[in-house]
Amino acid sequence: MNFEYETKHLLLKILKPSCEAAKQVLHFYNRNRILFERYEATRSDDFYTQEHHNLILTNEFNLAIQEKCIRFWIYEKDNPTLIIGTICFYNIVRSVYDCCETGYKFDPNFWHKGYAREAMTFGISLMFHELNLHRIQAYVMEENKASIRLLCSLNFKYEGICRKSIRIRGNWEDHILFARVK
Repeated sequence: MNFEYETKHLLLKILKPSCEAAKQVLHFYNRNRILFERYEATRSDDFYTQEHHNLILTNEFNLAIQEKCIRFWIYEKDNPTLIIGTICFYNIVRSVYDCCETGYKFDPNFWHKGYAREAMTFGISLMFHELNLHRIQAYVMEENKASIRLLCSLNFKYEGICRKSIRIRGNWEDHILFARVK
């Protein structure tokens, strides 16, 4: 597996830890803080620091080498220093399962351009054909209609409601489970 790929419009990179990479990631989160925090766990006090993101990048890089978690940071080809989104394939389990979970987030300034679909289409193909996974799962809150539309367009199938399954903003929230099988 490579650590950088190109699609028609995008660059997908597994970032090596560095001050510059941590700075780009922090800028991405700061630009989108209000939106992202609606759908995520409560962040620690140091989450919005460069040092914290350098530690996360180090951890994610090591997990990528082990093929346990693959996070791609997404850039437009003509602007390779501004992160516009991220897709992640995590909790990669081998043996009799050969499965993972996926998640994604994009800066709303880059919505409705097909970038999330383009990045996820590539990532799904990579998981199925290079990592030889059998199943990819995604959890989404019912109110997140755009994410549900994206998953359905990527041939994920509705599997049911996971009641009070993920803590968001300190509250246990229901999530809809979607899955795609190779």
